[in-house]
Amino acid sequence: MYLTETVAMDCYDVVRQLWDFLDGELTDESMDAIRAHLAQCRQCYPQFDFERTFLDALAATRREHPAPNMVRRKVLAKLRTAGLDV
Repeated sequence: MYLTETVAMDCYDVVRQLWDFLDGELTDESMDAIRAHLAQCRQCYPQFDFERTFLDALAATRREHPAPNMVRRKVLAKLRTAGLDV
């Protein structure tokens, strides 16, 4: 377990929050705690590196091959139907 001044993060907590961390959706305190943990933990860093690489590859593919407009409209409609604000 790695301890920061304000938040204790164990490997389970870090890995469970990696997607939110990579999306920048956590509090500043949590972002700092995970960043500090990853800098020290050889066990968690490979999972972080994999997820970051996956998201980078997905973004690159999306730029090179955007979804057809019909697919995009259908996905957005389903998200709205599910109650998500898109």
